[in-house]
Amino acid sequence: MTSSQTRFSMSIFAAGLVLGLSACGNPDDKNENTEVAAKVGTEEILVRQINQVTSRISTTATSPQLTQAMNREVLEKLIDQQLAVEQATDKKLNRSFKVVSQIEAARSEILARAYMQLIASAIPKPTAEELKKYYAEHPQLFSERRIFNVQEIVVPTAAGVADHLRQLIATGKSIEEATVWLKGKDIKFDGGNATRTSEQIPLELLTQIHALQDGQSVVIDTPQTITLLRLTSSQISPVTEATALPRIEQFLVNQRADEAVAANLKQLRANTKISYMGDYAKPETEPAASITISPSSPVAQPAADVKTNTALAKGVVGLK
Repeated sequence: MTSSQTRFSMSIFAAGLVLGLSACGNPDDKNENTEVAAKVGTEEILVRQINQVTSRISTTATSPQLTQAMNREVLEKLIDQQLAVEQATDKKLNRSFKVVSQIEAARSEILARAYMQLIASAIPKPTAEELKKYYAEHPQLFSERRIFNVQEIVVPTAAGVADHLRQLIATGKSIEEATVWLKGKDIKFDGGNATRTSEQIPLELLTQIHALQDGQSVVIDTPQTITLLRLTSSQISPVTEATALPRIEQFLVNQRADEAVAANLKQLRANTKISYMGDYAKPETEPAASITISPSSPVAQPAADVKTNTALAKGVVGLK
């Protein structure tokens, strides 16, 4: 079995394992396929269950033969799953506290996701004019898009460090000389080389990076880290409007959906009495949250030789 076949099988297996939790569907969906694909004892496996699994699998199978083979493998995995479910039920594992807790947690997650998808689905799609305007207003992402090869030093935020690093680059000092200074001050740091495209850099920082010429450096100061970045080289790699518009549409759809969900949850919080108990009782002065959870915001990780996520690590959603 090739590595790609192994990954394919693992994808099917992983998707199949969650089917029992996610295949409940919407009771109002009257037109779902109820054709039976197989029977395991007295239990039926429906064609729609196979379709639900395959819809979650990333595959390039486009020919009827490949699609049929994929569906067959999914069915076999669902048969294995049903056999395991029956054995678990016979052994009363479905009554154990751990399993019941996991089922309830999965049920809550599925219902919450369904509600958020309902809110997001009501958001109108951006118009053609809005898409073209976004393209025109962000040349650094499209018509002037570049691929950046950078050298970085990442230091935990500390008083005076950012200013001193700026003084070093202002006087033409190299990154190597900056590392010598940091070591002399016993300041721990990570660093390395990385390659990033324009869309892998947050928009609020892209303007600074885009303005650099090859060989120039900049210090990026954030609440958690200080990054000294040197642009070692770059190359132009433009994206045409025709290629960019579908990506821009998906990005704006995701962005507006996130905003709509956040606004809705904020309103629900305002209208609901929420009481924190025990160790979770809120202090008089609540510290600012430092964790962001955003499923639709993929993070572009630095190259393997950079150990720390830098200020540049979070890119533009949907434009990769």
